[in-house]
Amino acid sequence: MSEAKRKLLIVEDDQGLQRQLKWSYEDFEVFCASNRAEAIALMRLEEPDVVTLDLGLPPDPDGTTEGFATLDEMLQLKPDTKIIVASGHNAKESALHAISAGAWDFYQKPVDIDELHLIVKRAFHVRDLEMANQKLQQPDSNGEVLFGSLVTASPEMLKAARTVERVANTNVSVMLLGASGTGKELLARGLHDASARKSKPFVAINCGAIPENLLESELFGHEKGAFTGAIKTTEGKIELAHGGTLFLDEVGDIPMPLQVKLLRFLQERVIERIGGRKTIPVDVRIVAATHQNLNQMISDQTFREDLYYRLAEVTIGIPKLSERSGDAVLLAKHFLARFAREMNPSIKGFASAALTAIDQWGWPGNVRELENRVKRAVIMADTKFITVDDLQFDTPDDEDRLLNLKAAREVADRKAIGRAIARTEGNISNAAKLLGISRPTLYDLLKQYEMHV
Repeated sequence: MSEAKRKLLIVEDDQGLQRQLKWSYEDFEVFCASNRAEAIALMRLEEPDVVTLDLGLPPDPDGTTEGFATLDEMLQLKPDTKIIVASGHNAKESALHAISAGAWDFYQKPVDIDELHLIVKRAFHVRDLEMANQKLQQPDSNGEVLFGSLVTASPEMLKAARTVERVANTNVSVMLLGASGTGKELLARGLHDASARKSKPFVAINCGAIPENLLESELFGHEKGAFTGAIKTTEGKIELAHGGTLFLDEVGDIPMPLQVKLLRFLQERVIERIGGRKTIPVDVRIVAATHQNLNQMISDQTFREDLYYRLAEVTIGIPKLSERSGDAVLLAKHFLARFAREMNPSIKGFASAALTAIDQWGWPGNVRELENRVKRAVIMADTKFITVDDLQFDTPDDEDRLLNLKAAREVADRKAIGRAIARTEGNISNAAKLLGISRPTLYDLLKQYEMHV
């Protein structure tokens, strides 16, 4: 959706400032209100996604009672609205109280138009991400919610999810290719839940986590007395998944001799338990996954080509988190909401600099790393807003990189800018003063390093 069609509501009783703000937002469809009654009427009629709200509204322009009442009523009408509240220089406590009550962000008066414009644009961007993710999780034509656990708004991940959705009701074998921690098992479960097999078992096995001498028994089962310690007959994962889906994670780690036996099962759809002679027919849909380059393994003769083509009737690539535009921030907020509810309800959100750091981090450990960092930060945070330090982004110095003066300066600049913005809670003018540079210079640096406040 283009910004020209996005609706912004300005709630401000100062008519001169109201006109100035309206003029500065010519890219949006802007509505203005001077009091609570007008604001609520426009909320009901236009349903804006972003609101700027002056807490000092009549009949209490010198206080905040009417402003907080307006905030509360707006959030009751449309809880997902991004409301940005205004506060004077001496009203920081009111602004923080507003955020704890559900406001999305705040700005200080007198208004810095450029700073407020950045905050508003970021609010619309976050709202767009949320709406795209909600659209993905809408019920399909049969009234079933697909991929209910998947949180994404990136075109790259949506493409993978839609491919999974299209093949779900077929019986083709699917190969998911992606780095560790990208969510391969989540998509495999989504495929199973969207298929006609959803009422039957979903059985997962990590082929790389089981010792080679035990993997065959785990997959195919064994009869009592088949080997030392086999004190009873045990069904394997393939048999347990009868009627449903078998997820073979890290399939590239299956040893060659066992690849032969797995291929025979895929061709004949019957198994024999270790130590048994009886053939057991099994109806199962296979979904495999790996982070390894199977084509290279085939060239190196460590993975059978005929097995690959049996497993990879459809191949789906899963992008790294660093390749999923906008998803790091969206996922971070999702994890924070979940972990804060479970472990630290006093946590209200991320500091602006923390969101910037999350957006800029390379995420070598992908979604799993993000989840773990947010979880640890929620447990260890001393304030209501998670900071960059809480996320522990400092990494060991790379000597070769830091010998390059340009790279070393960028590292130092980013760190200093991030801390200044965190300390001033996103106020560009104050952050520039703290850094000893002009506001235009700070804007230039933010643009140069692609840092978003």
